[in-house]
Amino acid sequence: MTAQLHADRLAALDDEPLDWRFKGLPASWWGRTAAQVSSLRPAFFDDGPSGPVCVLRESALVHNLTTMSKWCADREVELAPHGKTHMAPQLLARQFRVGATAVTAATVSQVRVYRAFGVDRVLLANEVVDLAGLAWLAAEIDADPDFHVVCWVDSVAGVELMTTGLAGAQRQLDVCVEVGMPDGRTGCRTDAEVDDVARAAAASPRLRLVGVSGYEASAGQQVTPETVDGVRAYLRGLRATTGRLAGLFETDTVIVTAGGSTYPDAVADELAGDWPARMTVRTILRSGCYLTHDHGLYARTSPLPLRPALQVWAQVVSRPEPELALVTMGRRDVSFDAGLPLPLSLPGARVVELNDQHAYLQLAAADDAPVGSWLPFGISHPCTTFDKWPLIPVLDDENRVTALVRTFF
Repeated sequence: MTAQLHADRLAALDDEPLDWRFKGLPASWWGRTAAQVSSLRPAFFDDGPSGPVCVLRESALVHNLTTMSKWCADREVELAPHGKTHMAPQLLARQFRVGATAVTAATVSQVRVYRAFGVDRVLLANEVVDLAGLAWLAAEIDADPDFHVVCWVDSVAGVELMTTGLAGAQRQLDVCVEVGMPDGRTGCRTDAEVDDVARAAAASPRLRLVGVSGYEASAGQQVTPETVDGVRAYLRGLRATTGRLAGLFETDTVIVTAGGSTYPDAVADELAGDWPARMTVRTILRSGCYLTHDHGLYARTSPLPLRPALQVWAQVVSRPEPELALVTMGRRDVSFDAGLPLPLSLPGARVVELNDQHAYLQLAAADDAPVGSWLPFGISHPCTTFDKWPLIPVLDDENRVTALVRTFF
């Protein structure tokens, strides 16, 4: 099973002229296309960027792509990376080229973006309850027999609403019943609720029940023994639910899917392999943040040997006190929901506060941070850094531009 994007639509991104819309990039690039800039392989920081700027590191991207691809193959799990992390079709194309079989999305709007680039296999990891979104999905699956999308259901009311919203569709919409966890996010909380929802979905003329879904990190992303034990117990519950519902699935191959970027090893251990002979099961992991990793949350929690690929560079704009530097990077530029940015070239320094456009950098006595100097920062949680940058340069280890990546948030 393969997933793909339209090559001509990806190429059109490289042929788009650059201009003032893309913050941080050198004004000398305006009027050139992304392909023209990349072909010159300019030394990025010599070309005159206007900080702050977000960059991706090519060597780390390659390492993470190959590491995750091999890891999934070794454990016989499929990968449907979460596209909300980067919303970048060019990066998704790279994930597909090394074995990803679908993309995960969180909203119908995100599916629309990836469909615009020809993506034909999508996990929509939510119950769709807006009638306009359902109407669009119905039209899309009817128009393209090669388009396969799977949504979640976690309530009988949701099944009824989806059935109404899909009235008139020629093809059924595939769904997984979602199993939640106490104090977690969405998903049925009890076996009785799961069974009711599964029966309702199987009975719906507009839906086709194809599997079971879950999200094991919805109650937090700690890696203490107690937390990991709880995660594994939850995943064993997903397995038991799948076996219990075996007679209701309307397909020969059943989907079981879970997995963020903190517990992929637990997902593979508990959900891959050793299914009853009567069942053919696809175990699908939905990790998204593995591609860029980070210097914070996932550096602390990921079990895989990944490398941080995403950085934000900014300049020191003020030194009002001996041990304080103000840097031209703020909440409009970098994530802060899972930890503040980490200065990479000043081991004694730390960011203590962010304003909209400034970072407060507390310096150690030996730190050298003169006004005007460029400083690199690692981030914690890539999802909420990507959404701040419509165009991101990819740099090699000599800071030369190898590509420019568009995002669509």
